[in-house]
Amino acid sequence: MYKTTNGLVLRETNYKEADKILTVLTESDGKITVSAKGTRRKGSRIGAASQLLVYSEMTLFYYNGRWSLNEANTKELFPGIRNDIELLALGSYFAELLETVTDEDQPNPQLLSLGLNSLYALSSAIRQKEFIKAAFEMRLMCLAGFEPLLDACAECGNESFDSTRLDLHGGAIYCGACTGAGGITMPLCEGSLEALRYITSAEAKRLFSFTLGKDALKRLSDVTEAYVLAQLERGFRTLDFYKSLTT
Repeated sequence: MYKTTNGLVLRETNYKEADKILTVLTESDGKITVSAKGTRRKGSRIGAASQLLVYSEMTLFYYNGRWSLNEANTKELFPGIRNDIELLALGSYFAELLETVTDEDQPNPQLLSLGLNSLYALSSAIRQKEFIKAAFEMRLMCLAGFEPLLDACAECGNESFDSTRLDLHGGAIYCGACTGAGGITMPLCEGSLEALRYITSAEAKRLFSFTLGKDALKRLSDVTEAYVLAQLERGFRTLDFYKSLTT
């Protein structure tokens, strides 16, 4: 059976002498594993489409429970990412997160769209990379079912207060007067709290359309990263590599 669909390569693994095994987030089938035979040979017609963080129109062949890549036309290479090691590392972290929260053979067009829009934002440098990273992380958590409750203090219900903390495991905010659920919390300033509220509710095409001061951005970035690690209960080698380049 042949199928033509659009897909973003989330992972590439060399196999045998000239092949690759790809993890692809597709438009029609969600996350799938694809065999790309001969793609490492010079002049391969599917070589470009078999690279990490490439978005392509793919013609796939399904046989005996396995997908193989038959033809491909690249739609977006995100060249700005490939020319900068820090951006490539950050884009790889985005891919690892997408791979973690997506299910095999379960289409999720919103997650694919988020990944593509975020990679385009990195490649075109429309905002600071820390800004894009924080917005991607929190929006990803929302789409994956880990959206935090940000409207009011989870304990007293107060909607207006000065001191705010986010419970990283409970996914709720608490005011300074409440003890919370006893979990690990991180403080939020007014700007970072408003940014979180915007990220969780904004239209997809306007995800990066907000402003934030330097200090508030640093607070937001720290909180979103910590929230991802707490909610998914694991670390990410791509994040460790990215941070080794930026610290």
